[in-house]
Amino acid sequence: MYVTRDRALGAVAHDGGAVVAELRDRVEITDALHRFALGQDLKDEELFASAFAVDAEVDFRPASARWGAQPPVIVGREVIVATILGLFTGRVDTTHQVTNVRIEIEGDTARLTALVEAQHLLSADHGTYALLKNPYDVDLVRDGDRWVILRLRIDNTWYTGDPAAIFG
Repeated sequence: MYVTRDRALGAVAHDGGAVVAELRDRVEITDALHRFALGQDLKDEELFASAFAVDAEVDFRPASARWGAQPPVIVGREVIVATILGLFTGRVDTTHQVTNVRIEIEGDTARLTALVEAQHLLSADHGTYALLKNPYDVDLVRDGDRWVILRLRIDNTWYTGDPAAIFG
């Protein structure tokens, strides 16, 4: 489920061209998750949408099960953008911090594991909040010279606050 290799690079050190290509891919793969996070935080529809493949899926069920919610898997870039930004814009202020990124690349597909701290506060009352520490399991695909999220599964290690007030 998570990327647990004992090294970062798969390219052989003496093949400089392969190493540079892999490093570029790793930066672009990480950037897809950063576009996801910052797009939400800024409520920037274009930036947020750029993180996803057309047929992407976001599965928040593992995380939300921790507080008893049962949301559906969100399928399709347009639906993901409309659903998530529709839930937050004008109602919830968010900040996301992405750490502990691990990546495996196989051709035009990749897996990414990351730890994301997500702070959600009701815009009208910052005293109502949910702070979540979430492991992410992400499948990505190459999209030209960038990478996009095909499947994003969000789990939860711990939270404070009231996620039900934020997510409904």
